[in-house]
This record gives sequence, structure tokens and C-alpha cells, in this order.
Amino acid sequence: MYYDDSQNPDQYLQEEDCLYNSPPSPPSCSQGHRSSLNLQTEQGGSICLLCFVNLISNSLSPTIHVSYALSQLSQALSQPQFLQSVLTFHSHFLVSSLVNALSSFDDEPIARQVIDLITRLCGLADGSVHGEFVVRVSDRLCSGDLAWSCRQVYMLHCLGLLLNCQTNNIYAHVKDKCSLISNLVTGLQLPSEEIRGEVLFVLYKLSITRYASEEGDGSDILVTFCPKLLYLLGEALMKTQRDDVRLNCVALLTVLTQRGLLREANAYDSGSMISYDGDNYEQATQDGIKEPSLGTLFAEAIKGPLLSSDSQVQISTLVLLFHYLSSEVTSGKQIQVLVDENIADYVFEILRLSEYKDPLVNFCLQVLDYLSTTGQSFKQRLLVGFSTLIPVLHYVAEVPFHPAQSQTLKLIWDCISEFPGALSTSQLEELVLLLTRMLKMHTDGEMGMLPETFIILCSVLVALIKSPSCNGILDLATLLKEASKPAVLSCLCVSERNTSQLLHCLYLIKEAYAYTYEGSSTSSSKMELRNCILDICRRQLLPWLVTAINEIEEETVLGLLEAFHSILLKDSGNQALDFVEAMISSCWFSFSFECLGLFTTYKMKWRVYLLLSLLVDGLLGNDSGQPIRDAALHLPSDPVDLLFLLGQKRGQSSELSSCQSAVLLIIYTSSLYDERLADEKLVLASLEQYILVNSSDLQCGNTDSLTVMRLVNLYGLLRGLAKISYQIPYSPEAERILFHLINEDEWDLLSTRIHPVSLKWLFQQEKISKSLSHQILKFCRSSSLERAVIIAHGNINQTVNVQTLAELVCADDNYGARILICLLTQLIKEDSQEPDIVSIVNFMATIIDTLPAAADQLCLHGIGTAIRILFYDSSQTFSSLILSSISVLIHNILHSVHPEALSDDETWLAVTKKMMYYSFTSDTTDGLTHENLFVIAILSLILHHSVNKALEEASKTILFNTYLVSAVNAVVHSACSKGPSLLEHDEETSLGEILISVLLLNYFSMKSLHAILPGIVDWQDFLDITNARTLSFISIHCHDLCRLLHFGSPVVKLIASYSLLKLFSRISDQRNRKHEKLKCTMGYLMSIRGVLEGLIFYSDLRVAMNCGICLSMILGWEKLDMDETRVFGKNSWCRLIVEELTMYLAAPSSAYQSLTNYYKPSIYVAVALLKLQKLPEWMRSRFNDSCISGILENLAASNMNKEILVLFRQLLKSKFLNAKQIATLNRVLQACRKCLYSDYAQDGLTNEQTKKVVTNPYDLGEVYSYLICLMSSESHVDMDSWGLHLDNKSLLEEIEVFFRTLTVEDDN
Repeated sequence: MYYDDSQNPDQYLQEEDCLYNSPPSPPSCSQGHRSSLNLQTEQGGSICLLCFVNLISNSLSPTIHVSYALSQLSQALSQPQFLQSVLTFHSHFLVSSLVNALSSFDDEPIARQVIDLITRLCGLADGSVHGEFVVRVSDRLCSGDLAWSCRQVYMLHCLGLLLNCQTNNIYAHVKDKCSLISNLVTGLQLPSEEIRGEVLFVLYKLSITRYASEEGDGSDILVTFCPKLLYLLGEALMKTQRDDVRLNCVALLTVLTQRGLLREANAYDSGSMISYDGDNYEQATQDGIKEPSLGTLFAEAIKGPLLSSDSQVQISTLVLLFHYLSSEVTSGKQIQVLVDENIADYVFEILRLSEYKDPLVNFCLQVLDYLSTTGQSFKQRLLVGFSTLIPVLHYVAEVPFHPAQSQTLKLIWDCISEFPGALSTSQLEELVLLLTRMLKMHTDGEMGMLPETFIILCSVLVALIKSPSCNGILDLATLLKEASKPAVLSCLCVSERNTSQLLHCLYLIKEAYAYTYEGSSTSSSKMELRNCILDICRRQLLPWLVTAINEIEEETVLGLLEAFHSILLKDSGNQALDFVEAMISSCWFSFSFECLGLFTTYKMKWRVYLLLSLLVDGLLGNDSGQPIRDAALHLPSDPVDLLFLLGQKRGQSSELSSCQSAVLLIIYTSSLYDERLADEKLVLASLEQYILVNSSDLQCGNTDSLTVMRLVNLYGLLRGLAKISYQIPYSPEAERILFHLINEDEWDLLSTRIHPVSLKWLFQQEKISKSLSHQILKFCRSSSLERAVIIAHGNINQTVNVQTLAELVCADDNYGARILICLLTQLIKEDSQEPDIVSIVNFMATIIDTLPAAADQLCLHGIGTAIRILFYDSSQTFSSLILSSISVLIHNILHSVHPEALSDDETWLAVTKKMMYYSFTSDTTDGLTHENLFVIAILSLILHHSVNKALEEASKTILFNTYLVSAVNAVVHSACSKGPSLLEHDEETSLGEILISVLLLNYFSMKSLHAILPGIVDWQDFLDITNARTLSFISIHCHDLCRLLHFGSPVVKLIASYSLLKLFSRISDQRNRKHEKLKCTMGYLMSIRGVLEGLIFYSDLRVAMNCGICLSMILGWEKLDMDETRVFGKNSWCRLIVEELTMYLAAPSSAYQSLTNYYKPSIYVAVALLKLQKLPEWMRSRFNDSCISGILENLAASNMNKEILVLFRQLLKSKFLNAKQIATLNRVLQACRKCLYSDYAQDGLTNEQTKKVVTNPYDLGEVYSYLICLMSSESHVDMDSWGLHLDNKSLLEEIEVFFRTLTVEDDN
């Protein structure tokens, strides 16, 4: 159905009516066509397919009619019944006419309608329809009948859409493929960009569909048209300004590149080359200009797409570049062309403007990574674009496992490595911050990045550390410290460990550690970094290496050993020593030989022995590991072979001698830390063999002293271990040779590291005791006379020091104590130099101060006799230095010794007399010096020991020494005469210090008098003021003690209160025993009472407690006349004390908790008043039911104490408690007892304070503190007759006493 201009319109309208306005289901159209071609529509009309075909096939048909017909058919195809009829019976009927219509009209809307109809039919019908369309359209394009026109564009566009459909084997429907492609390639030379775009798309689709086709034979038809096609594509891409054309061209070039077709023209066979006959090429040929290379053309062509505003074009171009650069056929020369053509600059610019979106960033970095292979020419451009990479790194660093991380870091590393000084400080700082943040992002042990990324990151950090500008980076050391630990943990914790990762991490650790020694190596941040790395090695790397040695490769082990070696080589400080100790704690010697057993390479042996030598340097100092370094090349890997080597006769072989020294050093050092490299029997046998076969060299002095000392120490250890555990056969001849070496040569055995077992064994050998005494003397000489320096001599483990020697002296299974005493006695008898005697005496004092138990052994071995010899039988002139040292020694002995060890009373009597003779030669108290006061403290200790039946004769000499008696009286008189101003004379003043010393001597004198001369003293004489100066022993009268108690400084008050308490207890015992009356007046007693009452609320609880107890004793003495009892009963101070006590005990619980201890002294007074035969009338009003109930409300198991319990026990006896109150108290005590039973081990009272060690015996402050400690711990008297259990009975015992009392009361 068609018409031309000669047809009249009426005829066309009739035809149109026939086609569209026929009645329902007409048998045929108006043209009489078959009814089967006349298809009904849902609107009631019909469409004659033959009329439709005739209309659109006629190029003369009016375009409006054609367009209308096409639209009607398109609408009908959306109707299921119509569509079903078309697809079932007429699917191929329309193909030819639609293709003809496409090639017949230049009208674009019609072309679009036709193409739309074709694509709809292809999508709805089966594949055969699609294939027929491809056949007919491709044939039209192959025929060449049509010139390049708009119709050809439509045809190309249609073919492109047909090829774009996802239909299998579409490529097979193109009949003449070569002609089609030839025409298409020719079409690329046309000036129309629209045609080029369509041609490029068709070529692209043909290229990719050919490979998806089942008919592919493995050959590529496009290769026939290369390099002409490549030149045309390059020229088209370079000239076009349209992004759609660029996109198609880049897509085609990408496919060609992937197939390896994008290569230089000379890479193609001449037979397959079709001449590039474009205008430019023909003109160039005619002008004699050389044909441009494809590489150069390609570089120029892609510049436009790279700068396109369309990101998709940029991404596609970058993909093309990536495939081109990664292609096997692309040579380095071709990549160099791209760099020379500034493609890298274009890519950097894309990066800069990309806003760091993933696709662009990824491909840009991939392209730059390949361009970087060109070397120096690229690196110049890399330096220019470097500033672009830092923001990119900011972006990719935030995303774990970002694929662009490694390329970015690699480019940065290339730039820093090539131009280390070209980067600014700000850039370096920013990079360090970024890199350390990447490492710190994953502190839980997860890597968070690809292995290659981590490796390059470590390399970049190392390059930054080595950069000349790194010292200008603020806090570089701090940042490295924060990043080091996460880096190591990440390497150690990943499930699949990468050897290169760990090795690069170790490389970073080593370089960071080396950095801490550059420039200002003592800065705090570098010190912290250094300590951090050492801590990482100690806590992470070392344990991991030791536990995973059987699972890791040799290369990793070598890397770790090299890192440890590098660190120890640079540092010898305390932190490095800690690392060395950690290695030793990990049994490093045994581990080293385990490594040698697992990895037998020469490199491993060299590294192990070098590290062992540094380890020995750190342990022993002074390049002690040099013998191992000297012999490392010749030492075997098996410990048994080492022992075999040791047992050989060295002869003249310097190499064997060097190896034997190294073997001895290894075994000796390992033995210090109880590492057994071989069986002890085998080691001892090898050692004895060494001694026997090399005895002549050893005895002639041909062996260096260090080797001999190690030999002796190692031999002593093996023999000592044999003695401890089991007997090992030994060679007496080897022992004789060794003892000969020790006795005859001047070795310094005690200056080296030695195992305690070895040292003890040596001190158990009587045959070398003389030599050991010389060693001790040499040790003392080498130490300073200052005690603190002597103690510091032994800071390093396994070194002979005061501690180790003190342990020997304390033990009774060696000759340590006897050697010391014999050495001192020998020095005294030989009239040796004073410094030697002083050093030995000071050394003994220090030993006792270190281990107080040493005093017992020294006393049992006759230290007192040695001191007596020094005092009496020596021709030494007694200098102040000797006397001072002897005084300190005697003080330390008496301070620490147990009384049963002081059995030689006569010796100590002589020592005491001589000491007092040298110390007290003046008759005036003004002559009491610091040294005199120290001796008085020693005399107090002698008196203290006399209580336990030791030093009794020496104590009598002290007690009745006239000088001391007069001195004490004079000092007390002088102090009492000061009156209130005595408060100003504290322990910091001369009088205060002397007064404290005299008071302490008086206290211990009272104790000693009662112990060694019981009954000789009438203690009531101390209350008689008329006999104040008639006592012939050391004493202070009661009224003088009261004056000192009232006016003295806090320390004087404390000692005076204890002395007064001791005196009152003696008077009470005497009166109770003899039933005596008091020998003092009521006024005298009232004055004492006034002093005591004033101190009941004193701030020092000890003073207040003592005064409270004394006051309760005075009240207890009042089985007095009734008149005197009434005086005390009416005493307003006693009433005030009791009122204060009841008020605060019955106060709310918070106040009770804070003031309970403060009012304990008042409890003693209240209990004493309750015990009076006639209670004061006001007592019942104070302890009424309300008060007692209030106190009970505050009581709980947690705040119960002995004093409160004593008070309630006395209230119970005095009938102050009712049944309800007794029941309440009973419940509280039951709960308290339950708690005490469960926590008895924690709550039990101990008396460890008496064992307090004085750190500086010549410091009078500490000496006085110790004596006061003794005084306070021993002055708790047992007042059982008064119900005051003030000794060390526990609260639990006091509860039991209360319950027994309650039972007795119930029975009554």
C-alpha cells in the first residue's frame, strides 16, 4: 500500500478507510487482500499487513501516512491478541519491508519509529526474527549501493541496536563480515562525527559479539584491518569533541588493546596491512613527511578524553590506558612515549579534580603505577604531582583493604626514595601522621590492609625516617612509638602470616630504633620510643619467636635475630638489660641451640653466635662476649660437640684455645641462669678433662684470669649441684689442681658473676678458706666505707654482693661466718692497717643490716671475742673512725641478735666496760656528743636483752655506773628546771636529743632492774620526794617524770608516759604482793592525778592511753581510806571524763565511728571508777538505761573493740545492764565472733614491728624510733586483777572472757 503525488487523495482515503476503518472482522481489506493478513484490533478495527507493507516500502508514500501507519501498528502490538496473531503467523512478514522503509526515508522521526518497531519485534519474537533483521540490515550495509547519508546513519544505528541485544550467536547472521567491516572502516574516514560514532559502536559490538559467537574460529578479523584501523581510531579520537563518540572509540580501542592489537605498525605482517589512506596520511606521504607512530598518535588521541567533563569518558579512557600499559605487547618504549607526551600530568590533574571518587582514583593510580616503570623521566613528573598523592592517601587510608592503598604508597615511596630532600617539612609531617594512623586504626591485631600495602607502608616510613628533613618533624618519635606496637601485633596475629610483612615490620623497628640515637638522642620522646621498641621486643616478638619456632621459616627467624642483634648492638642501658633478662628468662641459650638444630645453614650459625656474644656482653659487661665473636666461625652447632671440643688439649693451637674460651664462656653464662645445655655428668667430665689435660698451662699462668675464674665458678656449681641432688663421680686430681689455682694465684673470684650454689660450695671447702678470706678482704677494700655504696655493689643479679655473702653468713652449713671472724681477728693481731679493719667491721655491720639473722651466727662464732681483742689486746690506736665503726657493729648485733646467742656474758661485759670507758670520759653532761648518745642507745639495747637472761653482768655495770647515774640526774634536773619552755626543746635541739636518750635509758633500766635484780628496789621510793637524790642506780623519780610529761615535747611526753606506766605497774605489783600502803601524801597523789587527767584527751593516742591506764591504776590503789575514796568520787575531772565518754559513745553512729579510738583512754578511767567499793553517786545517772541503749545501737560486729567490751563487762558486773540490753549485746558479740572466726588469719594480732630494720644505724632518729617501738610493744601490762586485758589478747579472746563472766553472773 503506497501512493505517490499522482494519486488522488480520495483514492488514498479509500485505501485508508480500508486499512483502519473497516467493520469488525471483514473477510478482506478493500484491496481484496487475503483475510488472513487482515488482523483485528481491540478497538474494533483491523490492519491489513499487506497494505501496511506496501505503504512503508514505497519511498514516495507521504511521510505523514507512513508515520501514522507505524504508530498504529506499534499500538496494536501492545494488544495481546493482535500480537499473538502477528508472532504466530506473520513474524517474518514485516522484516523486509521495515528494513526497506529504514533505507527509503530520510525523515528522522520515521527512522526512529521504524527502529523502535524493529527492536520491539526482536524483543517479542523468537531469535530467528532477530537474526533475519541482522542479515538484511548487514547486507544493506555491505552492498555499497547506498551512499553515506542520513539513511546510512539510521541503518548503522539500527544494526548497533540489533547487535546490542543479548542474543546468542548473533555474529553468525552477518553474511559478509569482511565487506561489512571494510565498509565500516572506510566510513571512519567520513567527516561526519555522527557517522563515526555509529560506526565505532557497530565495530565495537561486532568485535565483542564475535568472541561470544559459537562460530568463532580463534582468529580475529579485525587484525586484517590493522594498523589502518588503529590510525583511523586514533585520528577520530583526537579530532572529535563529542563525548559519545569518544566513549565508543575508547571502548573499541579497549577491546583491541585487550586482544593485543594496539601495537606499532611495524609489528604487523605486511600482507595483513591495509594502507592507511586517510587524507592526512595521503598528504603526509605526498609531502614526504614520516608517518607518525601509533604510540605518539595514541598519546595525543587520549588527551582529549582525559580532560573530558564526562567522568564516564575519563574512567573509560583510564581503563583503556590501564589495559594498554598492562598488555604484554606494550613495550617499555611505548610506555616511555606516553610519559614523554605528558600523560602522567593529565592523570595527576584528573586525580586533583576527581574529588577522590573511587573509580577515578583506582584507575588513575593503576595507570600511574605502570607509568612509574619508565624510571627517571616519570619521577620528574611524579615530584610535580606529589602534592596530589597526599590527599588521595587521606581518602584511601580511611577504607580498610582499599585496592588503591598500595599504588598510592608505592608512588609516594618512589618519590621519597628518589628525592629525599625535595619534600617540605609540612608534607613529611602530614605523611607521617597518615601512615601512623593507618597502622593505629587496627590495634586489635587485624591487619586492615593488603600484605603488599603493609610492606610498602613500612618502606615509606623507613624512607621518611632516613629523610634529611625528618629531624624537623615534630613528635616523629612519638608517632613512631604509637604505630610500632599495632604494626607488630598485626604481623603476628594475622591468620596467614606473610614472611615479607614481618621482615619489613622488623626493618621499620630497627630503623626507628636507630633514629632514636640520631641528633638529640636524649630527648624524652626518643627515649620513650626506644623503651617502647624494647618493650615490644620483650613482650611480643620474643615470646612469639620462642613459641612458634617450629612453625616459621628460617628467613623469619634470621630477621628476628638480626633485629635483636641490631638493638642490643646500639644500647646498653637499663631497658636493654631488661630485654636481655627477658631473653634469659626465655632460656635463650637452649633456644639458640634449638635454632641451630632446626636450621643448619652457615648464616644461621653465624647469627646465633653473634647474638649470644651480645647477650653475654649485656649480662657480664666489658665486651665479655668477645671470645664467642672470635671463635664463631669455628664453633660447632651441637652442645655435645662443644663439650668434646672443651676436653681437648690445646697445645699450640690458638684456634682451639679461642674455641675453648668461647665454650667455657657459653656454658658458664648459661649456668648462671640454670640453663642446662647438656647432662651435668657430661659437663663435669669435660670440665675435669679440660683441667687435667691443660693443667700445665693453667698452673703456669698461660690462661687468662677471666677464663680461670669462669672455670672455678662452673666447677663449683657442678660440684654443688651434685651435693644437693645426687652424687656425681669426680676427679680428686682435678679438684686438687683447681684448689691450687685458687690458693696460689691472686684471682679476684668475688668480682665476677657466680651462681649461688657455686659460691656456697666454695665456702664449704675448708682447704680454700684462707684464700676466701683474702677474697673477702679484697671485696671490702674495693667497696667504699660508706654503707650505702656497699649495698649498691650488688644491684646486678648473680653478682657477689652484700646480700649473697649475708646469706652465706646466716647459714650454718658453710664457713662464711667463721671466715669473717677469723679474718677480723687476724687483722687485729697482725696490727694491720686501720682501713682494712674498718672495712671488715663496716662490712659485718652491713651484713647484719641486710639479713638480721647473720647476727646470731657471728655471735655464735665469737664476734664478741674479736671485739674484745680489738679493745684490749690490740696495739691499734683507737681513732674515732674505728670506735664509730665498732659502735655501729655492736648496735646492729644487739639490734638483731636473739638472746640465746649472747652466751658469752664475760666477753660482752668487757666490751661494755671498754665502750663506756672510751665514750664517757667527762664528768659534765655538756660533753655528751652525738657519738655518746649513740652509745647510750647501745646500752639501752644491752639492758633490753637482760630481760631475757642475757648480758646480765653487762647490764649491772650499766645500771650502777656512777657517771651514767649522775648524767641522768643532771639532764633531768636541767630539763625540769626549764618549766614550760621545755616544750621548745624537741628532738631537733641538743637538750631535746639528750633528754630523749636519757629517758629511753631510764625506761630500759627499770625493766632490767626488775628482771636481773628482783626485790632489790623498793619501787615506792620513786614516790618519795624527800629521797630524790639517794638512789644509786639509773632512775628518774615520779614527780620528775610528771614534769617531763606535762612540759615536754611530744616525743618526751611519749617516753615519759611509758616510763610512768612502767613505774606504776611495778608499784602496783609490789603493793599487791606485799599488801603495802602508799608512801606518798594525798597532795602528792593529787598532783600526779592532775597531770594525768590533763592528758586523757591528748592528740597522741599512745600518750593518752598510757595516762588513762596510769589514772585507772591510781584509782585502783584506792583500797584506801573512805575519805580518800570520797575525794576521788567527788572529783569533777573524773566526772567530766565519764560524761564526755558517755555522750560520744551514745552519739549517732557517724560520730561514734570517728571518735571511738579517741575515747579509749576514758574507758579505762570509767572501768576503774566502776570497780570502786563505793560508786560515785553520779555514775548511775551517767550510765542509765537510755545511755547504755544508745551505745548498744551504735555497736556492730564491724566496730567492736576490746575496750568497749571491757567496759560492758564491768557494767555487767556492776549490775548496770538489764536483760534486754544483755540480749542485744549477746547478739552483737555472736555476730562479731562469727566474723572473727571466718577472718581469723587476717585479724590475728602480730608483733612484727619489733623486727623493724634500721636502714641507717648511726641516724639517732631511726635508732630512737626503734627503741620506742620496742618500748611500746613491751609496755602493755596485764591488769587482769582490774579487768583490763591490755596485753596482746585478741578481741576473740576478750569475747570469750565476757561470755564466761555472763555465765557466772547468771549462776549468781
